[in-house]
Amino acid sequence: MSMQIPNRDQCYQMIYKMNMMDHIVVHSLQVCRVATFLTEYLNKQDNRLNFDLIRSAALLHDITKTRSFQTREDHALTGGEHLSNRGYPEIGDLIRQHVKLDEYLAAGSISEAEVLNYADKRVLHDEIVALDRRLDYILERYAETPAHRARINWLWQKTREMESKLFKDLTFSPDDLPRLIPRNGYIADLQKYKKLADQIEVEK
Repeated sequence: MSMQIPNRDQCYQMIYKMNMMDHIVVHSLQVCRVATFLTEYLNKQDNRLNFDLIRSAALLHDITKTRSFQTREDHALTGGEHLSNRGYPEIGDLIRQHVKLDEYLAAGSISEAEVLNYADKRVLHDEIVALDRRLDYILERYAETPAHRARINWLWQKTREMESKLFKDLTFSPDDLPRLIPRNGYIADLQKYKKLADQIEVEK
């Protein structure tokens, strides 16, 4: 059976039906821009990453984030389950790993899960930022105990190692991403999303 991947409009429909908060929509659009930008250039270096899979998983990676503020659920886990239960297990697997990968490999081929995981850690709200700035935000917001802080710092050390792996053969550095991907470039995509949302409302 061939892999099923929702197109962009189908992703927008799923986002809208989950009542995703506007700022999480914008964050998801920015993560998608970073992930697809990296995928395009990584594939020029003889990687074989599935562009459509990464695009859709990036758009949907926070699909259950909004409701998690009330339920306290693990949005990576339940987001993965949400997509898997709807016939998209490959996307569900990537979403499940967008906070923490199943394994961190310093060498070897680059995976779609690594690209998505890294892209998410480079976007703070709607801004593409360095890993250290994103880390400061995560520590301030989520490091409630010394154990939480230790776990987050461990994840970031692994992410720095992954960053070196991803950029090893690229012609630009991690610091170049904010320049290469203009911050307000998501606006056109946000307008498309809102247009589709308006259409859904009219058809109700």
